[in-house]
Amino acid sequence: MRHGKKVMHLGRKTAHRKSMLANMACSLIEHKRINTTVTKAKALKQFVEPLITKSKEDTTHNRRIAFRYLRNKESVSSLFRDVAVKVGDRPGGYTRIIKLGNRLGDNADMAMIELVDFNDVYSSTEETKKKSTRRGRTKKSTETVVEEVVETATEEVVDSSDNTETKEESTKE
Repeated sequence: MRHGKKVMHLGRKTAHRKSMLANMACSLIEHKRINTTVTKAKALKQFVEPLITKSKEDTTHNRRIAFRYLRNKESVSSLFRDVAVKVGDRPGGYTRIIKLGNRLGDNADMAMIELVDFNDVYSSTEETKKKSTRRGRTKKSTETVVEEVVETATEEVVDSSDNTETKEESTKE
């Protein structure tokens, strides 16, 4: 049983685990998505989401806390400059884990972890809502349909009457 065990040890000593999670968090902030194993992705989610929450309020104290965990100036500045702006109104759940299948070499479960607001495919902005199209036929009012049918029928009648007249004239000559 796992009573009272909150840390995913990942088979590493504490210093190695903290360094690895810091490096993975820096990569996630820089590239907005990374591929890793499912267990590491879950551990990274627990590591990086509180930092993103801290970044929503840009104070010197919060920057120092983020730097204590990330240990990378560029990542901290990118976190507070780019990521915090996008997630400003989101109450939580800043990352998404998508399972990818098994790795070829050792059959490990692989996953992609990404920042939710930076994915264009799943984003629910107004622009993507406007781009959606209907799959079926367009609805036309019955009056328009009747008018189109009448127009095509009269054109066919006129065309056929023109052809009969030319045939009669050619037979007379």
